[in-house]
Amino acid sequence: MTETTSDAALPRLWTPNGFREDDWTHAETAEALSGNGRFILPLQAFLDLDPQVRESARERLGVSLQPGDQLDKIVDLLDQLSLVALAFPAFTDGRSFSKASLLRSRHGFEGAVRATGQVLIDQLPHMLRVGFDEFEVSHPVLLKRLEEGRLDGIPSHYQPAAKASAPANSYSWRRTPTN
Repeated sequence: MTETTSDAALPRLWTPNGFREDDWTHAETAEALSGNGRFILPLQAFLDLDPQVRESARERLGVSLQPGDQLDKIVDLLDQLSLVALAFPAFTDGRSFSKASLLRSRHGFEGAVRATGQVLIDQLPHMLRVGFDEFEVSHPVLLKRLEEGRLDGIPSHYQPAAKASAPANSYSWRRTPTN
C-alpha cells in the first residue's frame, strides 16, 4: 500500500502499551454529543454544556485545552471528564507539561491525559514522567521509533514527577525510572 500525504498527516494514537485504535473524535461543538461515540470538545464548548448533560455524558466526554487556556476553569469539573487533551501547537511551547503535572499531582485526575499537536521524540519521555498517558503522534521520526519499540530517554532524573522514580545509588537527588 502506498502512503499518501493525507495518510501521513493523520495522527495515530500511542500509549505506553503501543499503538491502538482511537475511539475519541475531536468535535468543535456540543452537537456532536447527540451522536454515538466519545468526543473531545474545546474548552468553551465543554463549559457551555448544561451541567446535567456533562454529568450524564461523562464516559464519552473529553475536553481539549490550548496552552493559553486556564486549567482552573475545569478543576471543579474533573469528575465529569474521562479525558483531558493538552495541546502542543508548537514544540517550543511547554505550558501543557505544567498542566499535565498539575492534573496528576495537585488535582488527582485519574482519567486519560492526552498530548496533541507537536509531539516529538525528545519530549515523549518527559511527557510520560509528568503524567501524559496517551499521545496523538504524527511526526514521522517519532512514529518510526515507536513502531520499532524505541523509546529513548535519559535514564536518570534530578526531580520527582507524576510517574514514580526509584532513588539511584547513594545520591538522594538522582532518580531512575521504575517499570
